[in-house]
Amino acid sequence: MELDRRGDQANCDNMKWMHVVERYARFAEEFRRRPLPPEVTHHARRAVIDWHAAWLAGAVVPPATLLERAFADRKTSPRTAALINGTAAHTVEVDDIFRDGIYHPGAPTIAAAHALGFDGGNFLRAVVVGYEVSTRIGAAMGRAHYRYWHNTGTIGCFGAAAACAELLELDAKRFAHALATVATFAAGLQQAFRMDSMSKPLHAGRAAEAGLSAALMAREGVTGSLDILEGEAGFGRAMGDNPDWERGLATLGRDFHITRMTFKNHACCGHTFAAIDGALELQKRMGIAAADIEKVDVATYRAGLEVAHYESPQTPAEARFSLKYVVATALTHGSVRLAAFTPERIADEPTRSLMKRIHVSLAPDLDAAFPAQRAARITINNDQWLQPTRVGDPDAPLSDAALESKYRELAAPVIGKSEADRLLERLWRLQ
Repeated sequence: MELDRRGDQANCDNMKWMHVVERYARFAEEFRRRPLPPEVTHHARRAVIDWHAAWLAGAVVPPATLLERAFADRKTSPRTAALINGTAAHTVEVDDIFRDGIYHPGAPTIAAAHALGFDGGNFLRAVVVGYEVSTRIGAAMGRAHYRYWHNTGTIGCFGAAAACAELLELDAKRFAHALATVATFAAGLQQAFRMDSMSKPLHAGRAAEAGLSAALMAREGVTGSLDILEGEAGFGRAMGDNPDWERGLATLGRDFHITRMTFKNHACCGHTFAAIDGALELQKRMGIAAADIEKVDVATYRAGLEVAHYESPQTPAEARFSLKYVVATALTHGSVRLAAFTPERIADEPTRSLMKRIHVSLAPDLDAAFPAQRAARITINNDQWLQPTRVGDPDAPLSDAALESKYRELAAPVIGKSEADRLLERLWRLQ
């Protein structure tokens, strides 16, 4: 899967003198001339299938339905489609994750590409390029960026811009300017979802819209500051902690991040997944009913405590970001799917009762491993279990069959079983 490197030592040396966005653009232009490796193609299809599942489930609830009303006069615009569909794909918290980048690439990247040309012959390639560029930027920015910023809003801009630049077949110069321009559009604050609001999914939609806009502008000759990532007052310094850009660039074109995506198995904040999986596994091993659980201790990494912090959630958005609630509802009802966030389930007395017996704490050893590892240590009564990863992570991946089951569960209620099956067949055939 390595790019052709004939005569290429000199080329590599020359690239090191380029700005970071120029190097990503050069990769895209050169990669365009090569066939997609079969493994990469397969994983890109998986990402697109998962995006459709998340998008369809989120398209029929606020805020996507409210955005359709707000922008009814512009509903045929690709930019509006990117905004609404990107928002929808991140609404019910079932969209994919790139673990090392603390980032949901599918919602903004695929929404932007979808709005510009889903039926085009290079759609899958555009998705791959968007994932490869943005996940590397996200990984480079790392934990320091995630302290205040919501990566799906900020890093997602680059995924959307890169995918659209590829669909538009921009040359390396214009491609680089698309990335440079979108960098200054990047936004999305963690505080936006520290209380009940609709802002979090809007970050993904806005990133999709911004990326599409930047690519269209670059096509017409709009320029950006090419040193926007590494400059003294650029993205890296202003929103991170002097990121190491070389680390991600070094593997570009050889190690494809899209083959290592996390596909969600629960409909809530991904930081809670290890705790959910660990609690269910330990409950199974103990053979104990929720009513017989005297106490539960959940020790995990800091983001799981800070992001999923709601103690007594009252709304679906709060419940999705309540570590205590999702663990309690999993132990009480056996899963954390969309049904877990209905008003009846949120008010469920057995779940609420069990929440009072759950204690959460920081595990310094597990926190030190974040973001490369997402783990939780669960104690039920006096039995303990270490959940080293999340079901759906690259080291415990969902099978194609499990991914199809998730898709059907989310898509069929929206478009009907027959139409969902037809669409799934079409997505598996994408070239």
